[in-house]
Amino acid sequence: MDRNQIISKLKDKDDKCAYEFSKEIGAKSAESDAYYSLFDDFIAMLNEKSSYVRTRGFCLACAQARWDSKGKLEASFDKLSLLLNDEKPTVVRQCLSALHEVVLFRPELCDRIREAVLGIELSRYKDSMAPLIRKDAEELLQVLE
Repeated sequence: MDRNQIISKLKDKDDKCAYEFSKEIGAKSAESDAYYSLFDDFIAMLNEKSSYVRTRGFCLACAQARWDSKGKLEASFDKLSLLLNDEKPTVVRQCLSALHEVVLFRPELCDRIREAVLGIELSRYKDSMAPLIRKDAEELLQVLE
């Protein structure tokens, strides 16, 4: 499957299919750098209208942390961190979870991650979601300690 087919499949309107495919790429990314060459494509997905596609792009970019010898995560961090204040609280929660891998493999980004997490504006989310985001953020901050 070529680059365009992969990205197209990740953006598929069938969200269940696209999600399963992204999980497959994430799992393979833990084993090899086979998808690191698509890093810039994953970052480009952050601009998509669909929150599902934005989240997939974020998570897959983070999944490349162990292979990121070129500093692409650091160079893209400002763009990535915007999703920590996404309008959709589920996006924020999934992004916070994905950052655990970055903390593990890119310790040089820990200060920037901490700053971004502390900058999450919880008041913009419903009372039912804000405590969940706060809990996820606190868990990530503990990992950063």
